[in-house]
Amino acid sequence: MILNSTINFLLLQPMISMGDVIQLLPDHVANQIAAGEVVQRPASVVKELIENAVDAKANSISLIIKDAGRTLIQVSDDGAGMSVTDLRMAFERHATSKIRTTEDIFSIQTKGFRGEALASIAAVAQVDAVSKRDQDEVATRLIIEGGEVRDQVPRAARTGTSISVKNLFYNVPARRNFLKSNQIELKHIQDEFLRVALAHEAIEFNFYHNDSELYVLKKGNLKQRIIQVFGRKIEPQLVPVAEETEIVSVKGFVGKPESAKKARGEQYFFVNNRFIKNNYLHKAIVDAFEHLLPNQYVPSYFLFLEIDPSKIDINIHPTKTEIKFEDEYAIYAVLRAAVKHALGQYNITPSLDFDQNPDWAFIPSAPKGGTIKAPEIHVDRNYNPFETSANSYKEIQATNDLYKSFSEFELENNHPETILDKADFDSLEINAFQWQNKYIVTHHKGELLIIDQHRAHQLILFEKLKKSSTENALSQRLLFPVEIISNATEISQLKNIETDLFRFGFDVEFTIDQILVNALPTEVEPENVPGIFSDFLTDLELHDKISFEVEIAKILAKNVAIKKGEGLLPEQAKHLAQQLLTLGEPNFSPYGKPVFVQISESEIIKKLN
Repeated sequence: MILNSTINFLLLQPMISMGDVIQLLPDHVANQIAAGEVVQRPASVVKELIENAVDAKANSISLIIKDAGRTLIQVSDDGAGMSVTDLRMAFERHATSKIRTTEDIFSIQTKGFRGEALASIAAVAQVDAVSKRDQDEVATRLIIEGGEVRDQVPRAARTGTSISVKNLFYNVPARRNFLKSNQIELKHIQDEFLRVALAHEAIEFNFYHNDSELYVLKKGNLKQRIIQVFGRKIEPQLVPVAEETEIVSVKGFVGKPESAKKARGEQYFFVNNRFIKNNYLHKAIVDAFEHLLPNQYVPSYFLFLEIDPSKIDINIHPTKTEIKFEDEYAIYAVLRAAVKHALGQYNITPSLDFDQNPDWAFIPSAPKGGTIKAPEIHVDRNYNPFETSANSYKEIQATNDLYKSFSEFELENNHPETILDKADFDSLEINAFQWQNKYIVTHHKGELLIIDQHRAHQLILFEKLKKSSTENALSQRLLFPVEIISNATEISQLKNIETDLFRFGFDVEFTIDQILVNALPTEVEPENVPGIFSDFLTDLELHDKISFEVEIAKILAKNVAIKKGEGLLPEQAKHLAQQLLTLGEPNFSPYGKPVFVQISESEIIKKLN
């Protein structure tokens, strides 16, 4: 025993001789470190302040933002307000009005309850807070900078609370440098704002950015709030969902299949009025739409789940957007059944088989009481497909029929084996014809080329549009503007690219809930405009500013290009092939898909043997 003690003492001697190395951090450093988890970006501040206003039983909440939250985030409410002591205590660490014991954590009905959020915000910003209860004669104003209280004075103010967070991360410049562009940070703020606003339709919400009004949301029911946020176009698409079980109650709306989109954006789950993200429950909704949606399309939904708070754990994620359910499988089953039942009640059944050959879509039925006559086959025994006179459109179409027994080439799975050289086609005279109303067939150096007409035209337009955006793009003025019903979120996103659109030849005007397109690039027809702007909103949402021009050119080319199934005259097919083959790089579309396949004579001989 004595030997062991001696050995332990000797082993500890080097550590002791070096001096003590563990020490308590100063409060302001500890707060800044804690803020790194709580305050990730301006949207984190917005979420905390708005949720606190909701918990204060406010009837009206205003959010004012400047420079996407970098300069100012201000949230004002007409809620219960705070006493002098409560206002001071609210900015202390581990201070909260929402829990008293450990058991309270498992029965939370309010919003944020970390007890560190306000302290963390005050540690990395300049805070000016004013609050007054109804029974107080005057309000209290508290000024905090970098976590230190600078002043506390009485002042005149209405009942409620107003908190201004100025110069976020002013004392942590490294964190400030990690913020994204204003467009991206504003989008995150909008997301947090709308998540709270959708969950509390009985509260009036106002949102201003740089003195511009983004949202004015009046009190109403859930359907009215959804329409206020997402525009009038969504109203006819909403299908109500309602289901009551012992495990969970479900209410809300799902969008009809025709309103589904490729990108997410209108998918909202709320559990006990708290927004959550849950891929497993999202799959329940997608499964409920089985056979109603094409691949990769996502339905819209705004669903509220009410469940016993003791059956969930909302503390597994710092932002409280992910929760753990006691019986997730049962909730999945209820949710899927509720949505399927709602769709069934509104007679929403598969009306189109997306895998079906479109040529079979309209098969005429036999006349009532009539007899079906056997088809007659007429053969032109004098027809010679190799005659040089077979240059007319009808004759070439007859020639195309000879190929219908061959399988179509899947260009998505075949990449060109060789790269075509522009020099080979600078003065090229080629013969070409259209096949299956989808492909252009031509030849080069003894090899057969089969060109995807849509991708080829897409690439040609893309190169032309890129060039025109750097010069003076030609524009066509419309006698009557194209009107697109929209909402504040979409309008805000499009305003970010308004200058880029102008360079391409668009003249766009915005109202409260509409986009007015007054002029178009010469390549664009008015009927293309709704699809183009829908793609702008889907594809440009989080792109960096430097890539806007390329992305816009890609979207325009995709929407304007000749479609598969569109018939071409021989001269049109030939001209399209010539335009493609004189491009610098004709091999791949703007989206990286192969434009053509090449088949050598040896491959053809091999297949014929």
